[in-house]
Amino acid sequence: MTKKPYYITTAIAYTSGKPHIGNTYEAILADAIARFKRKQGYDVFFQTGTDEHGQKIQEKAEKAGVTPQAYVDKIAGEIKGIWDLVGTSYDKFMRTTDEEHVAAVSKIFKKFYEQGDIYKSYYEGMYCTPCESFWTESQLVDGKCPDCGREVKPAKEEAYFFKMGKYADRLIEHINAHPEFIQPVSRKNEMMNNFLLKGLQDLCVSRTSFTWGVPVEFDSKHVVYVWLDALTNYITGIGYDADGNHSENYKKYWPADLHLIGKDILRFHTIYWPIFLMALGEPLPKQVFGHPWLLMGDGKMSKSKGNVIYADDLARLFGVDAVRYFVLHEMPFDNDGQITWELVCERFNTDLANVLGNLVSRTVAMIGKYFGGSVQRSLPQNEQGVDGEFKALATETVKKVIQKADALKIADAISEIFTLLRRANKYIDETMPWALAKDESQKGRLSDVLYNLAETIQICASLLDSFMPETAQKMLAAFGGKTRSLEECGAFGLCESVTVSPTAPLFARIDFKTLEPEIEKIRAAQMAEAAAAEAKPEEPKEEEKAEEITIDDFAKVQLRVGEIVACEKVPKSSKLLHETVKFGDEVRSVVSGIAKHYEPEELIGKKVVFVTNLAPRKVCGILSEGMILAAEDEKGVLSLVKADKDEIDSGALIG
Repeated sequence: MTKKPYYITTAIAYTSGKPHIGNTYEAILADAIARFKRKQGYDVFFQTGTDEHGQKIQEKAEKAGVTPQAYVDKIAGEIKGIWDLVGTSYDKFMRTTDEEHVAAVSKIFKKFYEQGDIYKSYYEGMYCTPCESFWTESQLVDGKCPDCGREVKPAKEEAYFFKMGKYADRLIEHINAHPEFIQPVSRKNEMMNNFLLKGLQDLCVSRTSFTWGVPVEFDSKHVVYVWLDALTNYITGIGYDADGNHSENYKKYWPADLHLIGKDILRFHTIYWPIFLMALGEPLPKQVFGHPWLLMGDGKMSKSKGNVIYADDLARLFGVDAVRYFVLHEMPFDNDGQITWELVCERFNTDLANVLGNLVSRTVAMIGKYFGGSVQRSLPQNEQGVDGEFKALATETVKKVIQKADALKIADAISEIFTLLRRANKYIDETMPWALAKDESQKGRLSDVLYNLAETIQICASLLDSFMPETAQKMLAAFGGKTRSLEECGAFGLCESVTVSPTAPLFARIDFKTLEPEIEKIRAAQMAEAAAAEAKPEEPKEEEKAEEITIDDFAKVQLRVGEIVACEKVPKSSKLLHETVKFGDEVRSVVSGIAKHYEPEELIGKKVVFVTNLAPRKVCGILSEGMILAAEDEKGVLSLVKADKDEIDSGALIG
């Protein structure tokens, strides 16, 4: 029997830096869906990868002193390593620097041009480099990028534009005719009301202000705009050819069954991408799911706050499957989820150690203690009372899991499995095997109870193997079983006997206090890295002249003489010193990046010039209420700006 194909993709990760756990969540979610679809009998093709072109990448490479290709090779390797660490079973990890992709994008752009979908003009507006997006003044929010909130800069350059309005009505019709196309429904309403129904502007699809991109074959000044380049990966990765010479994979798997993306890039995937496909004459993906974000308890992750969490750190402290369980189970269907170190530990103890791990350990131990490690299935089986109700829940769980998983409600699917695991723990309390073991006449009943538990655990393990694959295999190995099909998970009593093997605890409880020192090291390293980046002086550009200012501009800066009364090195930083500075009757805390030039003791007693009306900020957790002034020459020699008369009072104003 030929399997039905199922094609699932993630958004390709941008190679600007190491992905945090919020980014990694998408890869884990896609993997869980792909594994479950395979279990349902589908011929699954799971594609993920990296987005490697654009102005931001070129600038980062230049700053690092390497070529863009060397830069993306390193970051793409890190991303792939993290995806492998968390167990993503992708069929293809594609990169937009792959030769086949570059060639395919070049042909797609040329096809658009030849059929009149794109034209050359000029763009003038506001540009956000991190988002690789142009905006009009009216689209800005408080003068900043409406997507990421960062600064935008005026930009004017020659560019090719795609005629979005040419296909807008067709797209509106498609969305109305296919309510399942954009999920959740709230995302569909957002795209329709905020963008499509207001009318689409033509889209800039090439750039001339940088060179790191797919070259436009017929116009050497231009490279393809990063979003057109990136979005086409979903078809180029499986062998699309603009000339019609598609691969067998493309013929088999397109259109995609599911594009899994973050809600922040929904516009690109539900407006731009479908329109590109319409222009190519190709069918649209069946569904685009914009998943919510995983946020820190106090908001977005930031290195300067020391609150960025990475999958490899989590896996080192809790294990890979605990990480998978947390992000899959804690993320709601259409609302943002929360993550903190404390919350991960809490879920680890309550759900994984207490519910799952404890059930497996107790059952294995009792079968070993009371029956030498093996129990038999009794015939006929008891289908009455507590046994009947327990078995019914066990065999009905698979239907509930399938229903939830098919609706992409993975958190709910896992909850159904854990409902059965909790019921199994309750079944132990109800039947009290330890009491049955004291009565020889109840030995048959004791055997039935333990057999029922062993069967239920194997059903749960077989249902968990898409979400927690390593744990599922350990559970099955402990009971001498093998992974069951979904159909088999709906039956009870498949094994004539169950033989257990002693096993280490699947999840031993963790005292959060024992993790705190390691977590503090992680936080401190992040803050030190952020502080070092802030403290690092920028290289002066050749022949660069400072912008002229007026006396009124200078008057805004308050310069005062401060006497350093105490000074110490900042822990875990090789660059920072913490000075306690007296300004007349006022004492302030200042953090300065001068540790490589001065020892703390040689600064004590010096009267130095400080900027004293800067907004206070925390550096490595220490409040800094000013900025020390220093000069540095081309040789790297640094000298503080000091008062030349010791008798001058601290706090004296300069100006």
